[in-house]
Amino acid sequence: MPSPYGPKGHLLQSGCGYQPRGSDVRLNSCLTTVLLLAILLAACGPAPPPAKPLPPPDPTTEAWYAPAVAKLADLDRQAETAFHKNDRDKAAALIEQAKPVSARLLAAPHPTLEAMEAASDLDQLYGQMLFTNRNYGWARLFFQKNTSRWKIWKPQTPETARRLKLAEDGIAACDAKI
Repeated sequence: MPSPYGPKGHLLQSGCGYQPRGSDVRLNSCLTTVLLLAILLAACGPAPPPAKPLPPPDPTTEAWYAPAVAKLADLDRQAETAFHKNDRDKAAALIEQAKPVSARLLAAPHPTLEAMEAASDLDQLYGQMLFTNRNYGWARLFFQKNTSRWKIWKPQTPETARRLKLAEDGIAACDAKI
């Protein structure tokens, strides 16, 4: 039986170390360990690139979008009619009913022109109501939203220019009263 100590009296370790002659078992153990480490390291390559996420669906192409635009435009017309008939409570209720519809439409990354026009009409009317109630600061805020909306809209058309001018006139009227 071979001695567990090497030629200099060091205790032999299992695995790689001093191997006395004729000890194929320890040599095989060492080669197996080295081979397993090599395979393990070879398997540790870089991770594959992450899959590109799919772009979110465009809400403007979904079935609910066009009817929501029509609903908002209808609520705008009803509120404007009520406002011009001095039925401000009904107009305010219709505006409150239209706010969530407007917010949902404008949440799209690129809302349609029709949705922007309907939301703009709502903000313009709300600004006019606030102005009439002498809430000039709040009215200016809604006119400013429309100014921002129509300044950046591409492509500019005579209708977008008209809406921009209407919003700027509302701001000027508020500034004159503040």
